[in-house]
Amino acid sequence: GGATMASEGDARGGDSPIRFEVLATDGRARATRLTFTRGERACLTPMFMPVGTQGSLKGLTSQQLCDLECQVVLGNTYHLANRPGTEVLRASGGLAQFMHYTRGGTLTDSGGFQIFSLGAPSAEDGAEMKSRRVSKHKDAKGLIERVTERGVTFKSYRDGRTMELTPESSVRAQKALGADIIVPLDELPPYAIDPFALKKSVFRSHRWEARSLREHLNDVRDQAMYAVIHGGVDDALRRLSAEYLGGLPFDGFAIGGSLGKDTKELTNMLANLVPLLPSDRPNHLLGIGDEPSVRASVKLGIDAFDSTFPTRSARHGALLTRTRGRVNVRNAKNKDLFEPPCFECGCPLCSRHTLAYLHHLDRAREPTAWTLATEHNLWYMGNLMRELREKILADEL
Repeated sequence: GGATMASEGDARGGDSPIRFEVLATDGRARATRLTFTRGERACLTPMFMPVGTQGSLKGLTSQQLCDLECQVVLGNTYHLANRPGTEVLRASGGLAQFMHYTRGGTLTDSGGFQIFSLGAPSAEDGAEMKSRRVSKHKDAKGLIERVTERGVTFKSYRDGRTMELTPESSVRAQKALGADIIVPLDELPPYAIDPFALKKSVFRSHRWEARSLREHLNDVRDQAMYAVIHGGVDDALRRLSAEYLGGLPFDGFAIGGSLGKDTKELTNMLANLVPLLPSDRPNHLLGIGDEPSVRASVKLGIDAFDSTFPTRSARHGALLTRTRGRVNVRNAKNKDLFEPPCFECGCPLCSRHTLAYLHHLDRAREPTAWTLATEHNLWYMGNLMRELREKILADEL
């Protein structure tokens, strides 16, 4: 445990788009510094990345994001390629420039998650597929037309026309978006899947990721590419995925696919998987942002997280607080509670306003309610990550 010598990790020799240093370890947990060499922007882990689907966090300006010291913001390639389109983003100078996000880095996903969650809903799907809804252009069969070795053909949710996403076209779209970290196209199988189908899916993801990496290495442009480790909750498949992808020159590793049905399944999977990942490169747990999972995963060596959970909760009137636990703003007892939501919080909401005021804004459907609640929950997540980081640096986790 304790502080270790900073170890420099470089996936591709001296020209890597990121520099990665392990500052301290405590058991399996680690505190690291991740530096984007383009512009020398440094991020400290463990860190949480909010999801700015359309190039914005709902209810916040980019300046508010910068003030919250969010170190990396995530954008969704699928939505941004649909609107405003890759050409607009390329011409603007890329996602960070377009939204004027100057504080840290940006990460884009491959677009695959949105497309696979457009498939036909099934009762067996885990939490990772819960967002499937019937839309104007989507019947009960979903928007996916077919998945082949080449890629996925699907109907646009905006105008119903047929579109195709391949490993190569996803990388090209992410080159136009210009994020600091990009992610290859993978197949997202549901939680309940028979072992043979899961194995086939993992191998297909590996082939797609290898094709994505080849496309990326043709024109790196200071972008880092993370592999996505698959295998569901099957330890043998996770090991196989870690060994295969760990041997390729990816800059870091995201853990994707189905992550289990609860924190216990997740932590069992991570306990076996994380030690198999190359320790000289960053890792990232995709789509997880609830506090019990975050705390448990940091102890097992996870560096970074992203999730819509804190921001979506805020818009539904749920505040994460240190002193009151989870607060439901809409509860009638808050109508005349003239106290800050959390006495220990320094966010704009807690330092200036009362629960009564936020309750009123929420009841009146004032957009300011979203802003104040979202800032608060992101402040909370930032604090949580800082607390975990400081504990690791002091060898007290």
